[in-house]
Amino acid sequence: MEFRHLGRSGLKVSEISYGNWLTHGSQVEEDAAKLCVQAALDEGITTFDTADVYAGTKAEEVLGRALKGVRRESLEIFTKVYWPTGPGQNDRGLSRKHVTESINNSLRRLQTDYVDLYQAHRFDNETPLEETLKTFDDLVRQGKVLYVGVSEWTADQIARALKIADEMGFDRIVSNQPQYSMLWRVIEAEIVPLSEREGVGQIVWSPIAQGVLTGKYLPGQQPPQGSRATDASGSAMIARYMNDDVLARVQELKPIAADLGLTMAQLAVAWVLQNPNVSSAIVGATRPEQVRDNVKAAGVKLEDEVLKRIDDVLGTVVERDPAKTVSPSTRP
Repeated sequence: MEFRHLGRSGLKVSEISYGNWLTHGSQVEEDAAKLCVQAALDEGITTFDTADVYAGTKAEEVLGRALKGVRRESLEIFTKVYWPTGPGQNDRGLSRKHVTESINNSLRRLQTDYVDLYQAHRFDNETPLEETLKTFDDLVRQGKVLYVGVSEWTADQIARALKIADEMGFDRIVSNQPQYSMLWRVIEAEIVPLSEREGVGQIVWSPIAQGVLTGKYLPGQQPPQGSRATDASGSAMIARYMNDDVLARVQELKPIAADLGLTMAQLAVAWVLQNPNVSSAIVGATRPEQVRDNVKAAGVKLEDEVLKRIDDVLGTVVERDPAKTVSPSTRP
């Protein structure tokens, strides 16, 4: 495993991190989830990402149990806050009330005294940004949170937060967690240049595009039973890629991966890691062997010629519009 700094902070994270968004507590039974976490640890992954909303708070509980007994100082545990975790009007968003209550609940579920990174899961248009940042700063002072980040914020929102933090003396955002893959490059035009200037690192999710970049979905054919595309909780995100143009172009990546001695998944993960602003790529798994396969992307160097071949193959199916980074206009 290779390690990188999280943005311009002193914290180092594993180049590949383990996430449990659509698996723990929902798609995968707990025994299988524990085996996946153990495989991640065995392969040198030290960074684990989750969120309070995943599987209706169950994902944090499963991860907490799976990591129990592991030396806490050897891990970087990340979680998030924003989406609804209860029926009340204040069980969502980034108000002082919800953030404070959410971190306490997350720590209990994760069975830890602190998280290494606490992330605003979306931008809250109903809470003053100063209120959110002051609350996050208070959590840092209390020792419950070591670093602060965001997820799926626009470049303008990140810039506003950094300006307020500098003016008020708050801890600065050190990371952003966006979707990023060969097929989804909306951060490249605005967010990456800003982040490089300001010392914000990307912790990217869905580097394999919900499994599409493994090549298992074939044009003109129904998705395999039991795959992400057939799962009620996971199919919505993958739907944008399930057309023959995208799937046919992905099939054309197979010779590129074969020439490099990589699987398609390894090529996809290695691709996002070529971006120097990426601190870590999050991978999920339903089976331990998927973890073992993905980690082989760590340390892989793709030459410029390979990157150009990939661009030529994918062509116009790549999404690059920065306006695709959005948060709800009102709290969900």
